[in-house]
Parts: sequence; structure tokens; C-alpha cells
Amino acid sequence: MYYNSNYKYKGRGIFVMNGQRKRTSGFYRSLLRLVVPIAMQNLISTAVNSADVVMVGYVGQDALSAVSLANQVQFILSLIYSGVASGATMMAAQYWGKQDTDAIEKIMGIAMRFSVGASALFALLACGFPQLLMRIFTNDGTLIAIGSDYLRIVGVSYLFMGISQVYLCIMRSIERVVFAMTVFGSALILNIFLNAVFIFGLFGMPRMGAAGAALATVIARGIETSVCLLDNLRDGRVHFRIRKVFARYPVLFGDYVRYAMPAFGNDVAWGVAFSLYSVIMGHLGSDMVAANSVVVVARNLGTVVCTGIASGGTIYLGKQIGDGQMEEAKTSASRLCWVTFVTGVLGGLLVLVLKPVMMLMVDLTPTAASYLNTMLYINAYYVLGQAMNTTLICGIFRAGGDSRFGFICDTLDMWGFGVPAGFLAAFVFKLPPMWVYFVICLDEFVKMPFVFRHYKSYRWLKNITRENV
Repeated sequence: MYYNSNYKYKGRGIFVMNGQRKRTSGFYRSLLRLVVPIAMQNLISTAVNSADVVMVGYVGQDALSAVSLANQVQFILSLIYSGVASGATMMAAQYWGKQDTDAIEKIMGIAMRFSVGASALFALLACGFPQLLMRIFTNDGTLIAIGSDYLRIVGVSYLFMGISQVYLCIMRSIERVVFAMTVFGSALILNIFLNAVFIFGLFGMPRMGAAGAALATVIARGIETSVCLLDNLRDGRVHFRIRKVFARYPVLFGDYVRYAMPAFGNDVAWGVAFSLYSVIMGHLGSDMVAANSVVVVARNLGTVVCTGIASGGTIYLGKQIGDGQMEEAKTSASRLCWVTFVTGVLGGLLVLVLKPVMMLMVDLTPTAASYLNTMLYINAYYVLGQAMNTTLICGIFRAGGDSRFGFICDTLDMWGFGVPAGFLAAFVFKLPPMWVYFVICLDEFVKMPFVFRHYKSYRWLKNITRENV
């Protein structure tokens, strides 16, 4: 915001000139300040995933397919983190608008209870029963053996993630987005380096193959959590306090369950259904799995800015709503939609531009390469639907405290259409693999009309903060 003596300041970004009110919202500047670090974090994450695909792909297509399937376990866990963090973010951002830091610390403690509990359960399953988990995704003995070795090691990293993911989420909610990006990004870059060391046996280390990728993840996540704990010792406005994990806050806990549980259910219902897509593809053969592991990287690159907009929008809108700026929040939400549409179109074009690179990224069989070629074209338009729905459901609606609609919408869409249609196409009608993939990728467009109708109703716009909690 700039100052001009011809304007008279009226507060909350409103100026008056010649009897006319003129808003200098600084919307795009503020959004950029939030979105750029989050988008960079997403980009680094995608780059690391790309490096994983390339490095493990050099070990062999079986190793690539096995690790891709094994990582579906972490994908489901990450969705639990996302649900837990979403509830924390929607509440913390609004309380940040009120500058109620004590409430934010209590929210962090409540969120930690859920994330650490889930991490312990998944670590136990991955380390103790890896073959059982792998059999969910494939019946290929070779893939089960490689994936089980990977899960036994990588399961330890889940314990670290239970702490770091919630801590960094709260830091983003109070606008420490650069810190969160730096810590998360540094850990992922370290992961790339350690991948090379342990997968290929550099610097005198044993050549571990796919298991080396798992060990690299454990070390990188351990260092990430250590940095978060060290940062917590510094002077700051919001801290993680162990006593607040175990203390009772009936009002805040009730609000967290009310708003976070639908978000949690939304992300898990969507994520488990999305993982079942991998189950479908896993039973269509190794070629399909390998092609999908590469196309996921392309799709993530295409949506990297859009997911940043959704996350940044939650913080920006939540702060406005918590401060009582309801009309300003409506205007900001409309702008977020248009920005997302433009970046979604550009993301689709990026997928097409990167197509030659993706085709050469790993050594695939001719069949897998043919699948990948078609899948990239499908994802060129799929990213737009995913971008718009993500910004609306996970960004705008949750900023206003409405996580219930997304839960209902995604559950009906994924479990009433996506998963049944995919299973019918693959195992009943026995359609060719690319037709099965096309059917699976219709889910975002089936729900889009209902999502936009809810957006225009403004029933999602609520201030969920309380006094003296």
C-alpha cells in the first residue's frame, strides 16, 4: 500500500478521494507474498519426486513400479496430515486475524495429537507388516518384495513427519511462509543428494537401490524435524508447547473436531479413492504403473502454482474473515478464482510443453511409453479441473470454516462415481487401459457444477473464532 496526500485514510485499506471511496487492497501483492514461497515449496517437492523417479528408474522398471506403489502408503498418510493441517490452518488463520496467539498454540497442540497418533500407526504397519500393505496394491511377487524392503525403512520417517508437518503448517498460517518453504525445501534437496548416495553407492556407501531411497527419506525427514524443534526454542509469537498437546480445551477441541474432522474426512475419502485408482492401474500391469509414476510428476508440475494459490488463499481469506472483513473476503475469493483459472490453463500448456522431456525421463518399455504419451494429453486438461476444485474446496471454502461441503461433495463424487466407474471399466467391461484412465480422470469435472453453485451461494463465508478460549 502506498501513501498519497490526496487521499484520506479510513482504515482497513480504504481511502477517500473527492467523496469517493477507493480501496487499495494490495490483494495481488499480499497473495504473491504468500503464494510464491508455497509454490516454490511445491515445486521443490515435485522436483524431488522427479529425481526419485529418475534415480529409481535407473535401477529398473520393477524398482520404479514397486516404489511408486509403496509410496501410496505415504500418500494416504500425507492426506491425513493434510486433513489435520487443514483444520488447524482454517482456525489458526482466522485467530491470526484476531492476533490471538494463545488460541493458535492450543490449536497446534490439538492437531499434534492427531498427527502423531496417525504417524505411529502407519509406522507400525509399514515397518512390521510391509508385505500385507503391498498386497493391497499389487499381486506381482517381484514388486511386493522390492516394495516391502522399501517400506520397512521408510516407515521410520513417518514418525518425524507427524511433528514437522503440523509445525510448518502453523508457521504458514501465521504468515511465516518463507521459513516453512526454506525448511521443507532444504530437507527435500538434501533428500535428492542422499538418494544419489545410497541408491548408487557413492562416496564408499553400499549400493542399496530402492532401499537407499527409503534411507535417504528417513535422514532428510529427521533433520527437517530437528530444525523445527530448534526453531521452536527461538523467541517468537507462537510456540509448540508439549503441555498443550495433553491439556484439555473443551471449546477449542469441539471447534477443531467440528471444522477439522470434515476436512480430515474429505482428504482421506478423496485420497483413499485416489489410491484405489493406483490399485486399478496396478492390476492392469507394470507398464501402466510405470507410466503413471511419470505422469504424476507432470501433473504435479502443472498444478504447482494452483496448489500454492489454494494454500495461500486459505491464509489470506482466513485472516480477512477473522478480522471481520466479509465484503473484502468475497472480492478476494472472486479474484482467487480468476487467478486459478489462468494458472490452470497455463499449467495444462506446461504439461504439453514438458511432454518430450517426460517421454525421455526414464527407460520405459514401448508399451509403457505409449501409455505415457496418451496420459500426458489427458492430464493437459485434467489439471485445470483439479486446480479450480482445489482452490474452491480446499482454499476458499475452508478459509470460511466450511469443510463439510467438500467432504460430502468429494465422497459422493469419488465413491459414487470415480471408483465404481474405474472398477467397472477395468474389470467388468475390460476396456483398454487408456480408456480406463480416461474414465478415472472424469471425476474433477463431474463435481465442478456443484462446487461452483455452492461458491455463488456464499454459505461458506463464516467467522468461526471465539472470545477467551
